[in-house]
Amino acid sequence: MPRLSEVIAALDALWPPASAEDWDAVGTVCGDPDQEVSRVLFAVDPVQEIVDEAVKLDADLLVTHHPLYLRGTTTVAASNFKGRVVHTLIKNDIALHVAHTNADRADPGVSDALAGALDLRVVGPLVPDPTDADGRRGLGRVCELDHPLTVREFAARAAERLPATAQGIRVAGDPEALVRTVAVSGGSGDSLFADVRAAGVDAFLTADLRHHPASEARAHSPLALLDAAHWATEWPWCELAAAQLDEISDRHGWDLRVHVSKTVTDPWNSHSPSPGAPN
Repeated sequence: MPRLSEVIAALDALWPPASAEDWDAVGTVCGDPDQEVSRVLFAVDPVQEIVDEAVKLDADLLVTHHPLYLRGTTTVAASNFKGRVVHTLIKNDIALHVAHTNADRADPGVSDALAGALDLRVVGPLVPDPTDADGRRGLGRVCELDHPLTVREFAARAAERLPATAQGIRVAGDPEALVRTVAVSGGSGDSLFADVRAAGVDAFLTADLRHHPASEARAHSPLALLDAAHWATEWPWCELAAAQLDEISDRHGWDLRVHVSKTVTDPWNSHSPSPGAPN
C-alpha cells in the first residue's frame, strides 16, 4: 500500500497547488504523511455527514473540492462543527486533502467534468491560463453541442444529466432560442460574464447567479443563462478525479479502492414553486 505522502504527490501532479487562486486554501488539512492508504473517498464538501461516511467506509483519505478552512481559524475545538470534523478525522486516522481552484484550472478539471456530464464537446478554456503554452488549462470551458437544441431542451438535458437538487435548473432567456455553443463553469460563475460575452456563445451554464449580474448580462446580449445548484455543477468532478486516481493506482500497483460519495450536500433540500410561475 502507498503512503499518504505518495498519494498526495500524485494528486498534486494532477492539480498543482501553485495554480490555485491566491485567496484559496488547498492541500492537505490533516493526516500523517507516513500512514498507509488503501481506501479513498471523493466528495464536494468536507461536512460532518461526508466525514461520517468516510468513517463507515473505513477510508484512509478523504479528498474534497471545497476547503474546510477557507479563511483560516484559531481553533479546532470540537465545540464547533468544523472542529468536530477535524476531531472525527484525526480520531479515525483519516487524512483530508483539498483540491479547489487548482482543480478548476486543471486539464482535465472541474468544468471538463461538467461538460462531459452534459455530453458537450470541449473546444477550449473560457479563461485560458497564460502559463499554459498548449492553451488547455484555465477557468471554465467553451463547448459545442452535438446538434442544436432550444434553450428549453438544453435546460431539460441539464436537469436530467446533473445530480438532482431542489433547485433544478433556472433559466433566463428565450426558451425557443437555438443553442449551438455553450460556456460552462462549475461552481459560482457570474464573475465570468465578460469572458462569456467575448467567447460569443449562445448560452452559459454555471451556478450561484446573482440578480444584478444576471440582469446586466441579459441587458448586454440575448445570451441564455442556465443556473444550476453549485454542488450539482461540481459533483461530476468527483467521478473524474476518482477515475484519474484509479488509473494512477493501477499504474503503480497500489491497489487502491476509490469511492465517490453520492450524498447530496447541497444546502437547499426543498422547493415550493410560486402558483402560476412560468415553467
